[in-house]
Amino acid sequence: MISHALPDWQHLADKALAGELLTRDEARAVLTAPDEALLDQLAAAYRVRRVAWGNRVRLHFLLNAQSGLCPEDCGYCSQSKISAAEIEKYPLLAQEKIMEAADRAAALKAGTMCMVISGRSPGATVFGKVLDAVKAVRAKHDLKICACLGLLNEEQVLRLKEAGVETVNHNLNTSANFTPEIVSTHTFEDRVQTVEAVKAAGMKTCSGGILGMGEGDDDVIDLALSLRELDVKSVPVNFLIPVPGTSFEGSNALDPRRCLRILCLYRFLLPTQEIRISGGREVHLRSMQVMGLYPANSIFIGDYLTTQGQTARDDLRMIEDAGFVLETPDGDAYTGDPLAGVPEQYPRAPLPLVEV
Repeated sequence: MISHALPDWQHLADKALAGELLTRDEARAVLTAPDEALLDQLAAAYRVRRVAWGNRVRLHFLLNAQSGLCPEDCGYCSQSKISAAEIEKYPLLAQEKIMEAADRAAALKAGTMCMVISGRSPGATVFGKVLDAVKAVRAKHDLKICACLGLLNEEQVLRLKEAGVETVNHNLNTSANFTPEIVSTHTFEDRVQTVEAVKAAGMKTCSGGILGMGEGDDDVIDLALSLRELDVKSVPVNFLIPVPGTSFEGSNALDPRRCLRILCLYRFLLPTQEIRISGGREVHLRSMQVMGLYPANSIFIGDYLTTQGQTARDDLRMIEDAGFVLETPDGDAYTGDPLAGVPEQYPRAPLPLVEV
C-alpha cells in the first residue's frame, strides 16, 4: 500500500511545467518511491515531456573516432590509463572511415552524429583533422554534428562552430562532491569550464552523467541541479556498464526501476531539456527500455563507445510499437517508413588502425 507521505506526482509535474524547482525532499522522494508508484511517476513525467517534445523521439548516432590511449584515470572508463579492459585501441580514424560512419548514421534515420575522441584534450593535428571531417560530413549529409573532444577552450569551440559543429558534449559525469571518488586527473570545475566555454561561443551545450557508480541520492540530485544551473540543452543519462578490467567492474547498483525513477526525476528537474537515454540502456532497462521514453525523448541508435547496443531495427520497432514517432534533423515528425532501408544489423568487424 502506498504511503500517504508520498508526493502527488502530478503536483511535481505542475511545478516542473511552471518552472519551479522541486524541493530536496521532493527530489529524494522520486528516487526512493516504492515500485507500485512507478507508473504514476512515469505518467507525470510524460506529461512534462509532451509539452516540450510531443511524441517525438530524437536519434543520435555515436562514432568512437579515436579509442583508448587516454591519459586520464576515470575509474568507470574502459579507455582510461588505469583500465585493463580488452577494447580496441586506435588513433583518429581516417576521414574515409568517418564518412562511412556518417553514411550509416543517415541510413539509420539519426538526426545527429556524435563524434567522440578519447583523451584529455585534442592536439593540434588531431583537432585539425576533426575539423576537416566535420566539414566533409556536413557537405554530404543533413546531419547535425555533436563533438566530444575532451577539455576545450573558447577558441577551440569557436573553430568547431565555424566548421559546422552544432553541439559540443562534455559530461559533468557526477556531482562535484562525488567527482574525487571517480577521477583524480581533472576536477569537476575543469568540466564546468568547458561547458561554459561552449555557452560563451553561442553553441548548444550537451552534458550529462553516469549513474550507478556508487553515488548517493543527493549526488544524483546535485548533478541534475548543476546541469540546470548551467542551462545545458541536451542531457545524456548513462547507466554504468561495469566493464571487466575497470575499477567499477564489480558494481551492481542499478535495476530497471531505479533507472526509470532517475529519468523521471531528471524530467522534473530539467523539464525542457533533451534527455537522452545513453550507455547502459539495454543492460539496465532490459525489457523495460521503452518505458524510458516516457520521461526521456532521445536515444542513441547503434553502438556505444566500447560496448554494443541492440540492433537499429529493434530500436526503431520499439519506438514505433509504443506509438512514438521519429524526429527529423529539422525537429519535425518523420513521415516515412522508419524501417525502410535499415538492415537487420550492420557488420561489426574491428575498425582498422590508421595513422594520424
